[in-house]
Formats: sequence, C-alpha cells, structure tokens
Amino acid sequence: MAMPIVEKPLTAEAAARRAGVAAGLVALAGGALTLNHMLPGVFYDDGLYVGIAYALSHGLGYAHAHLPGYPAAVHFPPLYPLVLAPFVGLLPLSAAVFAAKVLNIGLGAVAAGLIAWYATRVELLGPGAPGWLPAAIVAGAAVALPTLTSLCVLFSEPLFSVLLALAIILADRLPSRWSPETGATLAGVAAALALLTRTIGVAAGVGIVLHLLVIRRAPWQRAALAGAPVFVAALGWGLWVARHRGGIDPGMATNYGSYFEVLKGAGLGVFWPSLRELPRPLGDLTLSWLPAAALYYAFAVAALAILVYGLALMVRRSSVGLTLLCYLAILAVWPFPVDRFVWAVLPWLGLAWFAAVLRLWQASTLQRVRVPVALVAGAVAFGYVQLEARGLATRSWRAAPAYVSASAGEMLPWFATLPADAVIAADFEPLIWLNTGRLSVPFYIYGYRGREVTAPTPAEQRAYLERQGASYVMISGYVSQSVPELNALVRSYPGWLTMVKQWSGGRTVFRVNRGF
Repeated sequence: MAMPIVEKPLTAEAAARRAGVAAGLVALAGGALTLNHMLPGVFYDDGLYVGIAYALSHGLGYAHAHLPGYPAAVHFPPLYPLVLAPFVGLLPLSAAVFAAKVLNIGLGAVAAGLIAWYATRVELLGPGAPGWLPAAIVAGAAVALPTLTSLCVLFSEPLFSVLLALAIILADRLPSRWSPETGATLAGVAAALALLTRTIGVAAGVGIVLHLLVIRRAPWQRAALAGAPVFVAALGWGLWVARHRGGIDPGMATNYGSYFEVLKGAGLGVFWPSLRELPRPLGDLTLSWLPAAALYYAFAVAALAILVYGLALMVRRSSVGLTLLCYLAILAVWPFPVDRFVWAVLPWLGLAWFAAVLRLWQASTLQRVRVPVALVAGAVAFGYVQLEARGLATRSWRAAPAYVSASAGEMLPWFATLPADAVIAADFEPLIWLNTGRLSVPFYIYGYRGREVTAPTPAEQRAYLERQGASYVMISGYVSQSVPELNALVRSYPGWLTMVKQWSGGRTVFRVNRGF
C-alpha cells in the first residue's frame, strides 16, 4: 500500500523566498509591458539623466552637455548618470536607451522581490497576517499605473528603490555571520548610495540612525557607523554643489540649480500647502472613483488616519518607519509636485497602511471600528483595482510619454536642418539636443514663492535668452506652460521674434532677430 505523501509546511525563510520571487516576477512582467523605443527626454528629467551620462562617457565631466558652456550638473546627484554612462558611451543612443530601460525593469523587479521577501520574513504586517498578503501588496505597487509610467522612461526610481530596500534590510535583519557593527556600516553605505541617487535618500540615513538610537537602544558607536557613510556622501555632494552652483544661469535655477535655490525662493510659506498636497497622489490612485466630493474627503480622511497609524506601527517594527517619517517630512516642505516622490516609496506605504488595517481588525478592544475600517479598505481596494484594470486595458500609463515622443519625432527632422551653432530655447530642451545635436536651453523659466509659481517679467526673460545666445524659440503646443511667457514677450517686444515653422496643435518655432 502506498504511503500518503505529507507535505511539510514551508519554513519562514522558504515562505519569504517564495513571496519575494512571486512579487519580483509580477514586477518583471509589468515592466516588460513598458518596453518601448520612445525618444529619451519625453519626461524631461530622463533627458537630463541621459545627457549627463553622455557628458560623463565623452570626457566632458559631470555636466549638462546640451547647455551653452557645458555647466556642471548640480541638480541631480551622480550615481544614476554614472550607471547610464557605459550604455551611452558604448552603444548608439537608441540602443543605449533601450538597454538602460531593460536594466531599470530588472532593478524594479529586484526591489519588489527584496521588499516582499523582507516584509514576509519579519512579519512586517504583524503576527497573524495572511502569508500571501505582503507579496500581493508589493506586487500591486510594482504594477501600479504610475510605476509603469515611470518605467517607460529612464528615471532613477528603480535604482533608488533597490538601495532603499537594502538599507532597510541591512539595518533590521543581518545574516548571522555578520556582526551588528558590520550590518550598521553596510546599511549606512546603502543609504549613502540612495542619497547619491536621489537627494531625498538622506531620509534613509537619518531614519536608520534614529531607529538604532531611539528604538533599538543601540550603542552610539553603532549608530555612528551607520551615519558616517551618509554624512560623507552628503558632504561630498554638498561641496560639489557649493563649488559649481554659480555656473548655472539664475534664470534656469529652478530646473538646473541646487535644491537649496528652490527652497530659498519658496520659503517657509510652502509648508502648509505642501502638507495638504502630500496625500493627494494616493487619493487619486485609490479613491478618485467616489462620486461626490464630500464622500471622497470622508473616505480620504479615514484612509489617511489609517496610514498615520500604520506609520506609527512601522516605527516600532522596522527602521522603515522612521525613514518614511523623515521622507514625508522633507516632502512637507517641498515646493515641487510630490507625485514621483510618493510613487518611489509606494510599496512601503502600502505595507504600512495594511499593517494598520490588520491591527485595527484584530484588536479585541477596537471591535467598534471594524465596520468603518472594512468599508474604507474595501473602497481603497476597489478604487485601485478598477483604475488599474481600466489603465491596463487602455494602456493609459504610456499615453503621455508616447504622445510627446510622437510629437517630437515629427519636429526633429526640421530642427536637424538648423545651423550647427544654433541655440534653441525650447520645451523639452534635453530631447532636442539628444536627437539633433543642437544646443538647447529651457524657454519656460520659473520660480517659487511659497508654493505659488512665479514667472519672469518679459525684460527678465529676454535678458536670460540673450545671455544664453538663443537663436530660436520653440513651444510644444497651445497648452504648453511656455505660452503665457511667449505671449508676454511678443507683446512687449514686437518684431523681436519671427515665426518660421508651425505644426498642428500650436507647435511653433520662432527665429530670434538679434539686435532688433
């Protein structure tokens, strides 16, 4: 008689590995949907990254090769352009961009796998949580529409996500063969690399050090080992910025200058508007389906309260708690739109939110809140799923970059006929230079006063364009942010600009009549 086969239950480590593999494969499949041959520069920052990588790989240093005079880059830290540099230096541009997109997809999958493995292994959602839930949350974040949109182009988020996950894991859970001091040092190195990928990575360094000191009660020497690499990275990058920030024209300081220039202009008045703006991307992703504003705000306030409770739980369970609090505190004084910064930590926010939902559901002393919590959780889950299903069916996540790429592709052959020494003041100026070789500067320039966007006067804008030696001006269409500034210039200086080319949708090129 055959003996019945009895399956052994999975060990905690095996279950965690399975969760990591599952989340990673879902992220990989989602990323594969985004592979494309769109032009680099369709989302602006991606063009800046590729342009800096070109400068690095062609002996121009850490600089903006598309701007007159090749000024040093001080807006973005150097790690991601350094990663891109071998691709751009060794391959034709289109092949380099495609290969780098494949790398980004791989990094996104690795990040999802690491986060799901870690969350399952340490029971980040709390004891009693379904074993499949951490992987499902992380996988859902990995294929969220904003994540897929960011994978269409060369953004630094995938690399940042991997480094942030490594920093958290090394700070919280060490291999048995390593000493706590080794783990703290390596966590600090990962956090330092995250800072050198995106400046806001400093939140990981501060959060990990605070976790070691306040929650773990670790010796200060161990916390210092974690903080030292972050301090060195921040000091080195800060010295570079301080030395080279003067090379950026004040007119384009918001786009190309250091973040200190932006924060100095915005002032403390940005705090309350930025704080109110902080939850908006999550509401757009999950609750935008609700039919009435009152209903939306009622559910949004409840969902936000759950998230705050979840962050409090995370503070006690992992270094990611204080890291997220530091991260969100920085965004609370950030004048820029916060969407991309929120999407970069979406899986961690999702884990914190569901940890709170489970805790509220399981607590015997909180039985009265079960029904409201279930309603909010159901509304959030339904909103996310229906938006995701509709977006995947219509491929809405690629609509914006695909439109810009197609629109620019129609215009680029004409730009390539301009004199080699032409300087084009344009929307999407990195895209124009990357694909035509013509120097290009931003036409639309702006600043902040609080969270309010401020525009230059026509005299200030003309002086800026003349300093840059602009010979042509291009706007990308009737809805371009450049239109009000262009109209003001035309009214103030009739005859200074002459229209020389126009395409559908208001895409127009003007020649600058120097000396007029």
